Amino acid sequence: MKTIQFREAVCEAMSEEMRRDESIYLMGEEVAEYNGAYKASKGMLDEFGAKRVIDTPIAELGFSGIAVGSTMTGNRPIVEFMTFNFALVGIDQIINNAAKIRQMSGGQFKCPIVFRGPTGSAGQLGATHSQAFESWFANTPGLKVIVPSNPYDAKGLLKAAIRDDDPVIFMESEQMYGDKGEVPEGEYVIPIGVAEVKREGTDVTIVSFGKIIKDAYKAADQLAEEGISCEVIDLRTVRPLDINTILTSVKKTNRLVILEEAWPFGNVSTEITYQVQAQAFDYLDAPIVKINTADTPAPYSPVLLAEWLPNSDDVVKAVKKVMYK
Repeated sequence: MKTIQFREAVCEAMSEEMRRDESIYLMGEEVAEYNGAYKASKGMLDEFGAKRVIDTPIAELGFSGIAVGSTMTGNRPIVEFMTFNFALVGIDQIINNAAKIRQMSGGQFKCPIVFRGPTGSAGQLGATHSQAFESWFANTPGLKVIVPSNPYDAKGLLKAAIRDDDPVIFMESEQMYGDKGEVPEGEYVIPIGVAEVKREGTDVTIVSFGKIIKDAYKAADQLAEEGISCEVIDLRTVRPLDINTILTSVKKTNRLVILEEAWPFGNVSTEITYQVQAQAFDYLDAPIVKINTADTPAPYSPVLLAEWLPNSDDVVKAVKKVMYK
């Protein structure tokens, strides 16, 4: 094993796959000459050249469309958005083209493309740069949605995404690019659609994904000191959703708390709540509690932002609520 940063795991995944398959290329704003806005493509221009690592204008609609069209001529593009907030400029190409090509062509065309970049809040960036769109994309048939929380998962899942023959939304975080973690020296790929129990427990199940899961770990540590055993599940993939791993855990702990950095209406935790009550209602000893951001645009003020975002204290309170303590 070796210890690398999240950004290095992303770079390694893309580089290894591009060495393996010449039809793969990377395009986006500042991915080439600048080595990536977050240095996640450092050195790739030097290795693969300007035909496979392509700097684009600030025009997400245009370069997203070019990338989607290129899949129909045998290419496998990776499109980097500087943030998924900017993906809204190209969302027609993602939703109305990439997600629907296979079905609308009667299976004549596949669309092997990865759209990747940071999601959610990243400090004082304001309301239009602090949005989590996982549930938006997961609501679209034809798209797969991956949100890793550490370098190991990021590399293994990104390699799987690049090899997939359907469009994949791969969502990272500006606040995780510097995170370090152990990654195998050799080749490995993590299958899409498989959640992982990151921490075993017996009293309550906590489900989360992405960078906010760090608050679940922090809360679990604090609660352990009070004699409450938390099982923490990292979804890793939002769509397809690994509901079976969650159900197995809930049938053991009989309680569920879901932590998600997203607005409270109609999100991923809403779907999990429905699935669990529909398939494991008799196992629940308490109502499910989901923890989300406040139902407002993200504030710029650091004081208000701290109130807007979920944190470990919210998780502790939710766990104690379902434990009736």
